[in-house]
Amino acid sequence: MEEQHFNSTPQASGKAIASLVLGILSIIIPWIGFVLGIIAIVLANKAFKEIAHYQLGGRGMAVAGLTTGIVGTAIYGLMLLLFIIGIATFNGMYY
Repeated sequence: MEEQHFNSTPQASGKAIASLVLGILSIIIPWIGFVLGIIAIVLANKAFKEIAHYQLGGRGMAVAGLTTGIVGTAIYGLMLLLFIIGIATFNGMYY
């Protein structure tokens, strides 16, 4: 009887999965998304190092987590900046 060899895919990095989830949530959840996006970016960078060192899977999820984290942080960072500018503008109107 022949031995069967199965090509097993490497286990996905937990940090890559967490980065992807937090990156998606950073786009969906208002205001808290800014903080979640920053955490997603940090986790994605740690996932890249972990994947390279331990030869794990999940590089695509880490890339997606990094991308969505950057997008979420940029969206809510811009909204926060516009909010602060708006408050400063309207406070200056009453003098």
